Amino acid sequence: MGDGDVNSNRLLARSTGDAQLDRAVGQWLSWDKNPKTKEQIENLVRNGMNKELRDRLCCRLTFGTAGLRSAMGAGFCYINDLTVIQSTQGMYKYLERCFSDFRQRGFVVGYDTRGQVTSSCSSKRLAKLTAAVLLAKGVPVYLFSKYVPTPFVPYAVRQLKAAAGVMITASHNRKEDNGYFSKCQVFLCQVYWENGAQITSPHDKEILKCIEECVEPWNGSWNENLVDTSPLTQDPLEEISKIYMEDLKKICYHRELNTKTNLKFIHTSFHGVGHDYVQLAFKAFGFKPPIPVPEQKDPDPDFSTVKCPNPEEGECVLELSLRLAEKESARVVVATDPDADRLAVAELQENGRWKVFTGNELAALFGWWMFRSWKANGSKEADVKNVYMLATTVSSKILKAIALKEGFHFEETLPGFKWIGSRVKDLLDNGKEVLFAFEESIGFMCGTSVLDKDGVSAAVVIAEMASYLETKNLTLAQQLTEIYEMYGYHISKTSYFLCYEPPTIKRVFEKLRNFDSPKSYPKSCGAYGILHVRDVTTGYDSSQLNKKSVLPASKNSQMITFTFQNGCVATLRTSGTEPKIKYYAEMCARPEQSDKTFLEEQLQKVIEALIENFLEPRKNGLIWRSV
Repeated sequence: MGDGDVNSNRLLARSTGDAQLDRAVGQWLSWDKNPKTKEQIENLVRNGMNKELRDRLCCRLTFGTAGLRSAMGAGFCYINDLTVIQSTQGMYKYLERCFSDFRQRGFVVGYDTRGQVTSSCSSKRLAKLTAAVLLAKGVPVYLFSKYVPTPFVPYAVRQLKAAAGVMITASHNRKEDNGYFSKCQVFLCQVYWENGAQITSPHDKEILKCIEECVEPWNGSWNENLVDTSPLTQDPLEEISKIYMEDLKKICYHRELNTKTNLKFIHTSFHGVGHDYVQLAFKAFGFKPPIPVPEQKDPDPDFSTVKCPNPEEGECVLELSLRLAEKESARVVVATDPDADRLAVAELQENGRWKVFTGNELAALFGWWMFRSWKANGSKEADVKNVYMLATTVSSKILKAIALKEGFHFEETLPGFKWIGSRVKDLLDNGKEVLFAFEESIGFMCGTSVLDKDGVSAAVVIAEMASYLETKNLTLAQQLTEIYEMYGYHISKTSYFLCYEPPTIKRVFEKLRNFDSPKSYPKSCGAYGILHVRDVTTGYDSSQLNKKSVLPASKNSQMITFTFQNGCVATLRTSGTEPKIKYYAEMCARPEQSDKTFLEEQLQKVIEALIENFLEPRKNGLIWRSV
């Protein structure tokens, strides 16, 4: 018995005076084989820090946006070796129950470049442990030998006909954060799960139940060497990368033009996984390689050149890209987030300033482009009534406006691409054609090769769009204006407040549900009358005859939407992954209402009223968004 085991046994003998906590401490010290995370818990026990022990050990990871997400660290509520092993054991048990041929079909595992020295934890190590659990049970594992974009995992699940797959990533979140995202197809009570679409309720709840039943590591679960020794391990990297790039060509409509364009493009991968794959995507479309930002080209889990690795934050985090673009006389910058499933775009304007497009503005451009390309390249028999585009309900309604004029269908889903992917698969199964889908937080799905947001494909599609517009002496910004003039201006603004106290968040939303009297929603917000209220948390919608929301109720998150008499639509909701109260507001105008300045002023006034009357940041201690 080593010194570490002796020390652990001594600590196990200590009592905190709390039977539940004593049991949790005992389990952790008995099960965790990572010396650093085990030591973190031992130090807390040694120093009598019972409150922190309780916070770390007496609650477990739960599913957010189709994944288990938390900071890295020791404890059952954090991402670490032990909790990933437990999660994979639960996943195995669930998939074994759902798939009779699970051991033939196999499982896909991908990972990004995140890591944390203090916990001896990295996405690659967690991916190997995930694989080890399954290999020990005789399940073939398609483990990428190198970091990949998140969309490669759902793409591989479909192409390899695997039963399921996981991507271990922290996406664009702060460097302490890592997440275990699950994308699978499962038979359950004869309900077919979509190939490559993110899991939705109730399957996430069933997986959590299975995790609870499998918390003690099985024999072989810690044996990460199985990845290198088992004949059941396969590396899908070369095959998947090759066919993904070939599939991309299905949405390339001007390859010859791309080869001749004089436009230059700058690409930043934000210290993440995107560089190699965006280079290949541009090659597939016939472009010269985009110019990479050298300081941000290679993976760096510390994100040494940016305070926040989220390109959605705008110009302040794109500084290196914009300066390089000016030096290289490049007009367009494309920025993929660290796991390359989101895309930000900036364009140099005639006045010498940069315009960083919002997710909603990019969606207007993508929607116009994908429909225009469909019309120009489709067969004469193609029926516009068979065509669909989708967006999450907190995103811009611009696609709805385009659909109404052009004759195709538009649908809304709950926030999160898991709902979009699931609905898209339903439509495809019923013979429908889906051209585009998006969420306002710069997540775009061009075509249906990947049933998830994909920053790699979006980057090269926007490049082709810009190259085409260049031949018409138009910029992206000018085309955006033409879209709004044709279909109606949709002026939107999205932001958030930080709130680290769950009771405060609950109080804010409960007040809105009991505004002037019990079970009474507000009829106005400052000077602005409210026409309708939809509360997806409770399933209420005042605009419906039966007062029930068309979107399914989502009791685990807060979301209330107000439709104002002046045409503004505003939604308040909590984030599924971060301590935020978000607001989304949009003025939706008819084409004849072309006074953009007036619409912007009206939107700003409604937002100010919303913040002052509904969120009350000073009273509730909310922290304004900052980068």
